[in-house]
Amino acid sequence: MAKITYIEHDGTEHAIEVKTGLTVMEGAVKNNIPGIDADCGGACACATCHVYVDEAWTAKTGTKSAMEESMLDFAEGVEPNSRLSCQIKVTDDLDGLVVRMPESQH
Repeated sequence: MAKITYIEHDGTEHAIEVKTGLTVMEGAVKNNIPGIDADCGGACACATCHVYVDEAWTAKTGTKSAMEESMLDFAEGVEPNSRLSCQIKVTDDLDGLVVRMPESQH
């Protein structure tokens, strides 16, 4: 399990325990975290699970695949630390991860 803090655009924080092996997106959806729509269900076929990974965690969350980069082209407000949360697998090393959600996923 890893404790992940999801921060909504308005600053509201949700700190939850997410089971190892799930994705950051699945943790949000299973815990009804607002701000992650996950329209495609985690297939990396949309950009509605876009998050900003806290700078301290960017190296630990891995690199973006070409497919993820392509899908991020459809997201609004993309920054260097933008990721699709469906592409970040939860490991014990991600205990304490902080992600922020954009104002809108559409």
